[in-house]
Amino acid sequence: MGKLSLKNMASDIKTTMVKNAPGILVGVGIVGMAGTTVLAVRATPKAITLIEAKKRELDVDSLTPIETVKTTWKCYIPAAVTGVMSTACLIGASSVSARRNAALATAYNLTRVALNDYKEAVVETIGEKKEQVVRDTVAKNRIEKDPVKTTEVIVTERGTTLCYDAVFGRYFRSDIDTIKRAVNELNRSIVSSMYASLNEFYDEIGLPPIEIGDKLGWNVDDGQIEVEFSSQLAADGTPCLVISFNVAPNYGYSNFC
Repeated sequence: MGKLSLKNMASDIKTTMVKNAPGILVGVGIVGMAGTTVLAVRATPKAITLIEAKKRELDVDSLTPIETVKTTWKCYIPAAVTGVMSTACLIGASSVSARRNAALATAYNLTRVALNDYKEAVVETIGEKKEQVVRDTVAKNRIEKDPVKTTEVIVTERGTTLCYDAVFGRYFRSDIDTIKRAVNELNRSIVSSMYASLNEFYDEIGLPPIEIGDKLGWNVDDGQIEVEFSSQLAADGTPCLVISFNVAPNYGYSNFC
């Protein structure tokens, strides 16, 4: 029983370390850099003593740069080793994060493509009207699972209709014309600039940006942005316009440019 517990504990520790590897490496790197500074400062008095002794030995007022390095380099070995290891940790953290982001982007985009293919197949199989019924049912389920709370409704001053962002689950006040104008503006941006980000869309309709919003968006290969609307009733009985995208925003779209 004891061996099994130790094995499970070791497995949990390993899983935690792998999961938090970037943060751990950054932390070690920062501590290491601080340690490098401390070691270098501590080595300096010894280095100065060696330099003075070397000057007396050679009977000179000062050493050349090369002589100074030859005389004192051993003093700074601990600081140099710590600095190299710290740099390696920081580079490693960046590398791990980059690989994970690339894997996340690939997984996201594969899921996105599969979802779009599935939606097209549904339309072809049951027809547009029945597919709209399915979308309305999905929208209804979304707001039922995420009921509106007055204190969490974002006031955009661009309309009074209660709206629900089905992508990131935010309630806000706007209207269908404002949202359509935002879509038209973003589609013009895609034509001229080759891309548009999700945060640009949110900015157009008065919503605050989200952290990942600059990494999600649409490039020219996606075609035009198409917003889907579904009229529902919120938990308090208020009419609510649920908005989603016919083509989901792409992860890592900015690499296009």
